[in-house]
Amino acid sequence: MFAKGFRVKSNSAIKGSDRRRLRTEIQTSFSLSANQLSCLLPSKEDVNVVKIYLHKGESVTVYVVNKNPIFFEMNKRIYPTVYTLWSYPDMLVSFTTWPAVLPKLVGGADLMLPGVILPPPGLPVVLQGDLCAINLVGNRAPVAIGLANMSTAEMLAAGMKGRGLTILHAYLDQLWAFGEKMHPPVIVRELSDQQEGEEEEEGMTEAVGVGNGAVNLPVTVSDADADTPDLGDLRLDVETEQEGVTSRASQAGAGAGDDGVDDPETLSLAQTSTDAGSAREAAHAVVTTPAQMDELLHQCFLHALKRKVKKADLPLLTSTFLKMYMYPCCPEGRSVDIKKSSYKKLSRFLQAMQHKQIIQMREFSKGVESIAVVNWHHTELRSFTVPEEAPGDETPQAASETEVVYQPPEICSYYSIPSRLVPLFQHAGLKKDAELSSVDVKNIVTDYVKSNELIDDCNKNYVIINPTLCDCVLEPSEYHNVSKLKWDDLFTRCLQRLQKCHQVTFPGQRPFVRKGDIKAIIIDVAQRASNKKVTLIKNLDVYGIDAQTFGNLLQQRAQASVTYNTAPGTKDKLDLQIQGNQVHHIAKILTEEYKILSKYIEGLDKAPKVGKKRR
Repeated sequence: MFAKGFRVKSNSAIKGSDRRRLRTEIQTSFSLSANQLSCLLPSKEDVNVVKIYLHKGESVTVYVVNKNPIFFEMNKRIYPTVYTLWSYPDMLVSFTTWPAVLPKLVGGADLMLPGVILPPPGLPVVLQGDLCAINLVGNRAPVAIGLANMSTAEMLAAGMKGRGLTILHAYLDQLWAFGEKMHPPVIVRELSDQQEGEEEEEGMTEAVGVGNGAVNLPVTVSDADADTPDLGDLRLDVETEQEGVTSRASQAGAGAGDDGVDDPETLSLAQTSTDAGSAREAAHAVVTTPAQMDELLHQCFLHALKRKVKKADLPLLTSTFLKMYMYPCCPEGRSVDIKKSSYKKLSRFLQAMQHKQIIQMREFSKGVESIAVVNWHHTELRSFTVPEEAPGDETPQAASETEVVYQPPEICSYYSIPSRLVPLFQHAGLKKDAELSSVDVKNIVTDYVKSNELIDDCNKNYVIINPTLCDCVLEPSEYHNVSKLKWDDLFTRCLQRLQKCHQVTFPGQRPFVRKGDIKAIIIDVAQRASNKKVTLIKNLDVYGIDAQTFGNLLQQRAQASVTYNTAPGTKDKLDLQIQGNQVHHIAKILTEEYKILSKYIEGLDKAPKVGKKRR
């Protein structure tokens, strides 16, 4: 379903009532404990509601936490993503298939029953239409979800032939790419050595068609010619010590997707080797203690304040500070996890830093806290030394701006010649629709008057009207009354009768000309329910400004929710809406960051008036 790209219609923060409804719906649909649900939807974390349109036109609502989509809703039914299932692999019943099948699932194919591996306990019990997960041999981490096309009894009655699961979402598809593009964890099946050996032997037997009569499992996937990346490696994002065996297994998996399984025995042996290697790595993993996590948290906090946070960024939402400033300061090979620290919550950690008088917190609304003041002269902050191998010191804003530097277009106003004024400009060799500047118009008209000796001898400030000028610049009611015009009046009439047009030149691109004046960027303040105000921004695309980039910058500056709406009469142009009267922030960004002249911006006068201070 997400094999092809989709279009984002809007992206906004979830409301309190919608958050409660989402929690209830998830708890009703899936067997999750209260603690698990709290981890999935933390009360203090921002949850974004992203409405998208798929390539076929279907409308889907995606719920995003910490930049990763965790659920999506379609036709009033909610589904978990692979990001959620990696944390809770037992949320759905699972079917197991071969690694060579995964590229076909990513390309939009459905899972056929001959490609399903029969476990020793038997298939899980499902009914038609039940939501199921799909994992690979040797790893319980789900890589796809789908709907069962038939019940378990019907699958067995059909001899494990036919279409088994209709795939909705898979690892490496466009919905996965909408997140942080993480790879599946290694979740080893909890089996004893004897059971593991039996399962391995049974899997090898099924692959070569012995036992239940199964044939060539991986090639039974529909839509075999789907264009997908090469994912022959049997284990996802796992390093093993036996590179030679893994390489042979990759070749075998890739061949299985095209020409059938060449050497299923090598396939299973390589899988077992990678399982053993990953199990040894997990056994030697270093467990981070709360004290170590506290130290890392404190280091990232001081690093972010010293090198990334600027005075202009304040006040700064605590959630934004964590994701955009602290996380990038984490040393390579380590990760910040507040729940593994002694503080358990970000608010407690920041309150401890406030108690040390490094920062001052402020609650702008219930449950929404921001860092309002930073004590830049605090001894602990001044004495902190950034590690040499620390990540880059550019702020997120600066980093994004250095990637693509916006350059404003060059805008020139011109006039084009209509058919009525062609006789006046013919002597200059110009035809209809020729483009002229105002200076060119004055020079050509002056040359025409002088060459035809139309300057009044008695008063040099007047021009005598001949038949050509009469037809071009006079109204029908003036034909018999006006015989002379002043120079300024003549120029004004000529410019009024010419058609206005403008030329826009973006750096590195060819200029283009459009009729009329260029559309101004419109800033409007509207009032919504409960006396709340919102600010609307239109026509950013006319000046080559990306609405998503502008919205992200505005959201960071104003600390308010931004919504994207499709402009009326268009398919891919976006208008912005932000909570509150944010005309000051918008004007500052447009004029200082994007260098747009104020004459091309309408609505600057709608900024909130600063009241006089009472004495």
